[in-house]
Amino acid sequence: MNKRLLASLVAALSMSLPLAAQAQTAAPANPYLVQVPSITLPNLSTYLGLIGSIATFKPSVAAKPYSMAASMPRDQKVAMMQGMMAMMPSMGIRDAMSFMSTKYKAKDGLTFDEVVQSMELRANTLNFKKVGHSPMWKDIQAVLGDMEAPRMEVFHYCDIAAGREVLKASPESIAYLPCRIAIMEDANKAIWVITLDWDLAWLDTVQGKMGVNPELGKFAKDINQKMDNIMQAAANGEL
Repeated sequence: MNKRLLASLVAALSMSLPLAAQAQTAAPANPYLVQVPSITLPNLSTYLGLIGSIATFKPSVAAKPYSMAASMPRDQKVAMMQGMMAMMPSMGIRDAMSFMSTKYKAKDGLTFDEVVQSMELRANTLNFKKVGHSPMWKDIQAVLGDMEAPRMEVFHYCDIAAGREVLKASPESIAYLPCRIAIMEDANKAIWVITLDWDLAWLDTVQGKMGVNPELGKFAKDINQKMDNIMQAAANGEL
């Protein structure tokens, strides 16, 4: 981003945000809009900090497969995260976590073990290898003595070919591997099947797709579809 464009963007934000803020406090002219929740605009200085961080950020280019990217300075990383969160001022931590996940409620009448069975059968059908299992609720009971905690278990799955391509492009992705699917009973005794949202559809709006080549994109799409297939089979109790 050149200096002239950055200066124009800053000037435009400086003039438009105060006016927009005033407009938010005015009483709605249309009586049908009375129940529409108001929108709190983020702090201008936070926006400008985000713009500055983006303007000075230089994307890393992998010299060869499995090349680690340079670490972003902590202050720059914090500024970018704060700026992005400022765009969602009314979102709490529960909403943020829900936003970053994909979840399906299991059909009424299904037991926890039936949901697990359906998930494992579908994973085997799709050649998705189970590589780990974490029965968190048992640890909560044994270590913390909390016998009221609902049942929750995390299952680890891997498609080794897809995993290799992801790590070749970005070895830092190992922090997110293998793929995990959690099954959890909530406070109302409903059973949920949950995972990270692996859908890369948002990349369609990014020029150059952030360096994701067609082969890696194909693997990512395949993994997302398989994960969704497995989760829906689990939630529906399909055998």
